[in-house]
Amino acid sequence: MRVHLKTLGCRLNEAELETWSRDFLALGHELTQELNSADLVVVNSCAVTAEAVRKSRKLIRRAQKSNPKAKLVVSGCYASLDPADSAGIDLVVHNKDKDRLVEIATQQLDLHTMPATTTEPGESPLLARGRQRAFLKIQDGCRYHCTFCIVTLARGEERSRQTQEIVNDINALHAEGIQEVVLTGVHIGGYGSDINSNLLQLIKGILTDTKIPRIRLGSIEPWDLLDNFWSLFQNSRLMPHLHLPLQSGADSVLQRMARRCSTAEFRQLVADARHNIPNFNVTTDVIVGFPGETEEEWQQTLEFVEEIGFSHLHIFAYSPRPGTKAAELPDQVDRETSKARSKALHTLGHQLRKASMKANIGQECSVLIEGKPTTGADGQEIWGGYTPNFLRVTIRTKPGLALENCIRTIRLEQIADTGEHQMASLIQPII
Repeated sequence: MRVHLKTLGCRLNEAELETWSRDFLALGHELTQELNSADLVVVNSCAVTAEAVRKSRKLIRRAQKSNPKAKLVVSGCYASLDPADSAGIDLVVHNKDKDRLVEIATQQLDLHTMPATTTEPGESPLLARGRQRAFLKIQDGCRYHCTFCIVTLARGEERSRQTQEIVNDINALHAEGIQEVVLTGVHIGGYGSDINSNLLQLIKGILTDTKIPRIRLGSIEPWDLLDNFWSLFQNSRLMPHLHLPLQSGADSVLQRMARRCSTAEFRQLVADARHNIPNFNVTTDVIVGFPGETEEEWQQTLEFVEEIGFSHLHIFAYSPRPGTKAAELPDQVDRETSKARSKALHTLGHQLRKASMKANIGQECSVLIEGKPTTGADGQEIWGGYTPNFLRVTIRTKPGLALENCIRTIRLEQIADTGEHQMASLIQPII
């Protein structure tokens, strides 16, 4: 059976999709990138914003219209929050059951499996899809209740995977040729709260019991960083980058959001990280137009974001989600004001990204070459990848070099004309 998998939203959704890929392949199914040729379509939906809900509905409708003969399975936050909206869907799998999605779909839809696998032994479904970085789910759920967040309702209580199970998955991915793994979840800083462990112990276990060259952490709340956390980065396999969600640079707004980290605490965390870890990079999330956000509070956010100097911003215009406390707050900010503030923050974010890249010019570091090359007008091949501190780079080489999924040493050079990435040159191979 040919299976088409599609996801929207966060890295956790991507990690779950990758797990389903491996599970379907293990049962002898074939993965296809072509929606129209699939016998089974699986959609991992999102509901973090109203726009995400709209995109989820659109993706489901497109699957139904483009391939009405295929069986359609939908999971994720949108499907879990609104399971009644399931017309034309063969199976809805709630978030609490999504780790068993392939098993449930096989049983309830009577999926036919072939006796032989459709990939060569040891071949990674990620590499078959042109991916060199794997997203690995380490936990699900969140015990906190930020007033804007619908994901807590959709994902439920915290549930951590056992350390040995995670280590086994990483070793299996590495054996298949994967060079980099990203640890992800809804609230990875809360890892182990239900199994008498914590994130620090997990990372130490991974560094000790695996040999995968590159390990990254997904988004982690700043208040979850434990004592001695920065010492982990003395091991060069742990990449010197963290995505620390800020959400607002005004303490009064953070209080209305029920966030647990003040701007002063956030400032100190970043200072400690940069002091202890060379070339450490911080990216963040910011919500604009949160209910009651005044012009003064907005200016505080702009000033704080500029002060910290994030290299990348994920910017969200506030979207009221039914069932959250923020949706009931007074003084909802009008759409035009939110739009203007979002535009201003995007402009600042672009400036900060260029400043970050400029500061790295001349640095030498390793890069995992990802995907296939494109060909430039001069006939040279153009490869892409990310530095350890998560700056996007492109590398021009002569044609014919087998660089995909290789880790190479590069020198960072000028910023590309678009300002979106940095150009680099090869120095020597690492792997």
